[in-house]
Amino acid sequence: MTDRKQPRQRPAPAWRRPVWFCLGRSRPALLALFAGLRLALTGDAQAGTAAVKWNWQRLRPLPDALGVAGPFAGVSGNALIVAGGANFPDGFPWQGGRKVWHDAVWVLASPAGDWQRAGRLPRPLAYGVSVTTQHGVVCIGGSDADRHHAEVFVLSWIGGALRTRHLPSLPRPLANAAGARLGDTIYIAGGSELPGEQSALNKLFALDFAQPQLGWQELEPCPGQPRILPVAATQEGSFFFVGGVALEPVDGKVTRVYLRDAWRYRPGRGWKRIADLPHPLAAAPSPAPALGQSHLLIVGGDDGSKLGFQPVEQHPGFSREILAYHTITDTWAPLGEVPEARATLPAVPWEGRFVLLSGEVRPGVRSPEVWTFAASRRKAGFGWMNYLTLGVYLAAMVWLGVAFTRRNKTTDDFFRGGQRIPWWAAGLSIFATMLSSITFMAIPAQSYSVGWNLYLGNTYLLLTPLVVLCYLPFYRSLNVTSAYEYLEKRFNLATRLLASALFILFQLGRVAIVLYLPALALSTVSNFDVSTCILLMGVLCILYTMLGGIEAVVWTDVAQAVILLGGALWALATVIARVDGGLGTLVTTAAAQGRFFESVSWRWDYSMGTGWIIMVGSVFTNLFTYTASQDIVQRYVITADEKSAARAIWTNMAIAPFAQGLFFAIGTALFVFYRQHPERLDPTLQTDGIFPLFMVRELPAGVAGVIVAGIFAAAQSTLSSGLNSVVTAYVTDFHRRFHPGIADAACLRLARGLTAGIGLAGTAVALLLAQYDIRSLWETFLGVIGLFGGTVAGLFALGIFSRRATGAGALAGAVVSATLVFAVQQFTPAHFFCYPVVGVLSCAAVGWLASLMWPAPPRDITGLTLHTLRRQPAQTSTLNSQP
Repeated sequence: MTDRKQPRQRPAPAWRRPVWFCLGRSRPALLALFAGLRLALTGDAQAGTAAVKWNWQRLRPLPDALGVAGPFAGVSGNALIVAGGANFPDGFPWQGGRKVWHDAVWVLASPAGDWQRAGRLPRPLAYGVSVTTQHGVVCIGGSDADRHHAEVFVLSWIGGALRTRHLPSLPRPLANAAGARLGDTIYIAGGSELPGEQSALNKLFALDFAQPQLGWQELEPCPGQPRILPVAATQEGSFFFVGGVALEPVDGKVTRVYLRDAWRYRPGRGWKRIADLPHPLAAAPSPAPALGQSHLLIVGGDDGSKLGFQPVEQHPGFSREILAYHTITDTWAPLGEVPEARATLPAVPWEGRFVLLSGEVRPGVRSPEVWTFAASRRKAGFGWMNYLTLGVYLAAMVWLGVAFTRRNKTTDDFFRGGQRIPWWAAGLSIFATMLSSITFMAIPAQSYSVGWNLYLGNTYLLLTPLVVLCYLPFYRSLNVTSAYEYLEKRFNLATRLLASALFILFQLGRVAIVLYLPALALSTVSNFDVSTCILLMGVLCILYTMLGGIEAVVWTDVAQAVILLGGALWALATVIARVDGGLGTLVTTAAAQGRFFESVSWRWDYSMGTGWIIMVGSVFTNLFTYTASQDIVQRYVITADEKSAARAIWTNMAIAPFAQGLFFAIGTALFVFYRQHPERLDPTLQTDGIFPLFMVRELPAGVAGVIVAGIFAAAQSTLSSGLNSVVTAYVTDFHRRFHPGIADAACLRLARGLTAGIGLAGTAVALLLAQYDIRSLWETFLGVIGLFGGTVAGLFALGIFSRRATGAGALAGAVVSATLVFAVQQFTPAHFFCYPVVGVLSCAAVGWLASLMWPAPPRDITGLTLHTLRRQPAQTSTLNSQP
């Protein structure tokens, strides 16, 4: 009865009634309909599970048939070294067997090789800490049958021979501790000073390997209980200290208390308690393997659940569970099991895998087995509906390019669209050009991993009035095609060519990265092939840019901006729907975890990305982008008049903060979602891939295609703008400048040919990046060239705001500025946001002073400075006029 009355409370409109009757008032059909709608928004609840699989392999077992517990182990000279350890060769403990410590050193030269006896330790030792360094395996402390030791030495395998070198000893004897290496520093904590498990230490010691002569430094101890058999690890610039066993007196006896607390130590910032382990755990392999950029693995260990098990000889063994800790969301999640239970052993990274060497499988019982393991991704299928969505998008972009082909009859059409672009389209084009595919993924990743700190960089809100009032009038009154024409008119030809060349070099290098990085991110989480992605984005973008010129670029930008924003809104709504508790829980959880602006520091520290540094630095960064970068300045001259151009700039200002906030919100929502579902994370994935991971694993069919189309759109909008602006700069600033009589039709053919050639070259380099390890070289090139953006912006500021500046002074300012910025980058700890500040200010200041010291002959600068702009009517550029 209740179901029949509900529709009467709110009668369905007439247009809905046929659907209602077709359903036959069937409740199962309605439930199926609503379930389908919910699935369309939220996706399959089972998607994203089992994001990683483990590959286990056995190596040759240790030559000691019993195996050992607590050995030293590490890598030196690409060989695996295992030394020392303890076992019960005369019988198990419950049979009265006596524990024996060993001094043998064994070496395995390759995973397929055999163990060979390499030498002996200075004495029999076990239960110390071993850490692999570039100098060899550092062995710290440990015990023998009589006492604990403070000795520290390095085992090195050089030229087929074992070498031992001593380092400063610990301040006190130590065994059953844990340690790990962070950069050049080794940290060690926990353990006990005396044998017999009567008490544990609560100390943190550190040795700087760059200055070993300074010895071990005692640092702030962990606030938790003193403990033995903890697990240590390093990840994300921190030292982690997990679990262990506290020794507490109970009724006159020392009792083992298994711990589950976990701690994080950041050098210079101290200790912080992190999420507790799901259950107590001790003696797991240590240092714990660090996987990817933000995961730690606890592999097996003793969870204390079988403490005191009787009869001892029937002990079922230690834990086989693999626990993953995620340093960003501060969560633990189970990620499978080890083939064989293990405790009191080291974990060693070797040949791209992690090695577990011997150890205990149950109390008193060792195993000589040596296991290696590695994680591999489970890539998600993209599905025909997603491919269809993406295909429709790509076809539409090419169609737009073809549609504008017939309108490109002159270079003015190709470079400036005949100045017939409406202001709102130009504004959307500015927005789409600025939002690259790298940004499309990097902003959510930044918010997900750190918070909204970089949102403070939206300083173009402050710059927009400056651009409209002080810069735009020059580009419009001079009727320029290339922004750098102004520099020749104001200073000289050399200044123009220098600025244009720097812009062209940077954009040429950027083409490959803009294609490669999103393709790489998509290929790591789906069955996309990275080369196919590069070719799809590159070739199709080249086609419509070459055919349609700037008009095709702008109108595809408009479509891409709609796809970008629509896809991002859909993605945000989907993540919110998938968060348990919805929007309210999302906001409260994010706030409680400091995922907004809580981590912003407001100190004036130029070496860090503090709030002030971000805000000030971004002003000067955006100054280059919006006043001196051809790909953006070109949008100022494609509208009919200055008023329309100003509206385009204001349009970008209105959209950009909202869009940036949208992408930051996506990152925050992803943080909360994966905090609730850490098992769906892929530990092998780079942090920048978190948004693509969610797209392909969590979004329903069709929707993922829209979002991936958004990534393609972001890449293509930046790429098309870059190609057209580079060709514009070259043809206008170089080719036409040095061939003043060349026919316009010849320049148009050259522009189309260069668009195709440069685009194909960039695509080829992106394909090389995908096949060979040259990404670091390419990014270094971009980094060096990108340093000089502030210098170029300084030249424009010097020319516009100073009447005294001369050509020679401007060149002197540019040279000093570029040198100074490079020196700051190479020899100081300055944050990268400081580089444009130094570049702009030094170029303007040195240029102005040099102009005063070496004045040039008087020349007419009417209309070329802010002080003289309004003294004459608008002029027309003679550099681009054709007969």
